[in-house]
Amino acid sequence: MLSVLDIFRVGIGPSSSHTVGPMRIGQRFIVALKKRGLLDQTDRVLVELQGSLALTGKGHATPKAVVLGLLGLQPETLDPATADADVARVTQDGRLKLGGTHDIAFDPEADIVFAYDNIPDLHPNAMEMSAFDADGARLFSRTYFSTGGGFIASRRQLERPAKGDLVQAATDARFPFGSAAELLAHCAAENMAVHELIMANEETHRPRAETEAMLDRIGDVMMACIDRGLRTDGVLPGKLRVKRRAPALWRKLVESPNSNEREQLFDWLNVYAMAVNEENAAGGQVVTAPTNGAAGIIPSVIRHYCSGLETGPESGPETGGVKADCTANIRKLLLTAGGIGLLYKQRASISGAEMGCQGEVGVACSMAAGGLAAVWGATPQQVATAAEIGMEHNLGLTCDPVGGLVQIPCIERNAIGSVKAVNAARLALHASEQMHVSLDQVIETMRQTGLDMSTKYKETSQGGLAVNVIEC
Repeated sequence: MLSVLDIFRVGIGPSSSHTVGPMRIGQRFIVALKKRGLLDQTDRVLVELQGSLALTGKGHATPKAVVLGLLGLQPETLDPATADADVARVTQDGRLKLGGTHDIAFDPEADIVFAYDNIPDLHPNAMEMSAFDADGARLFSRTYFSTGGGFIASRRQLERPAKGDLVQAATDARFPFGSAAELLAHCAAENMAVHELIMANEETHRPRAETEAMLDRIGDVMMACIDRGLRTDGVLPGKLRVKRRAPALWRKLVESPNSNEREQLFDWLNVYAMAVNEENAAGGQVVTAPTNGAAGIIPSVIRHYCSGLETGPESGPETGGVKADCTANIRKLLLTAGGIGLLYKQRASISGAEMGCQGEVGVACSMAAGGLAAVWGATPQQVATAAEIGMEHNLGLTCDPVGGLVQIPCIERNAIGSVKAVNAARLALHASEQMHVSLDQVIETMRQTGLDMSTKYKETSQGGLAVNVIEC
């Protein structure tokens, strides 16, 4: 099976499908050229963005991601502070070092083509990559798909029967599951909590200590992202000129720490989620959870309920990080949430271009609800119930970013999703028996709803707020 560490991956903003995915596609294309001995013969590379990658690619920094990928940079390790300079240098010089070694002429304006009318059949996020020699002859061409959350696939991988994939994947896990029912059955048979069973599966990928270290790294990056967002004022990139709101809200909150206003709980969750998604919109380092567009929900819940950190950025990972006695709770939440995320990835999709925002913010809300319920001592059934409630009340949520930017309504939507996740966890803990709607049923409902949803509401900026709000 996939690992939960495939769900939680360090990358850069503003989009896992439109930024992180295309960057990985660029890398994979270079690997393919090297494998065939064609890299040194390559004189030109042409990139065609199709479907949603074309329609909202400019606002999602897809051209920048393409250049970074062709340079051989990796989303997990690149420095966001120097990425813009790297791209600007390519644009200014008209030259690019493929994979960091082979120099070719490259003009992003001419060599990255937006095929707005080409809507792919297999997945709405497609990139066609082609390499040519000095005589203009095509050396190699391949179409790749960015399938959400930073995942990428070739045409062959998407055309392969899904059932066979799941059967093959099942042999790689100690407790394979393709549904929530199977997951709960394993938990009951083994007398395990959800996070314990997921960790057992992770141990088929790597030693436990290595998994724990990687989970801790994910938690640290999430907290560092919140800290940067809380202390960085200014205006977000793009023609909307959206002002960062998290720093001002945070200053207001710390000036009245003993407020008796019960609703201030919302403010704390809001400010943490908005801090992350403002960082994401600015191209900063974030964790896909399960996507960049929904990256603020799980960190917000962790920060408020699990991290043991004080309110301000001065107590973040840069000055000692998460308190040691809170580490177990963060691991528990991430493992549980990651297991829920795997169900959505296997049984439906986490791509906004396929499912609308229910596949991003809805899934993140579901994951956070289940993870927080686990931290609060929920049974496996209550964890599943929390996850179900989190999704049930996000069904039909559209993806209609104004101006193609991951700002309106995305930033506030993460804040709302954080509050909703906590409420879902609370409702599940008060449930004394299995609810009428199962997690499997709500995942299938989300999938069907996504398939029925008009394409103009699925990350194309052709409907909803995107056409009813003046961009500038």
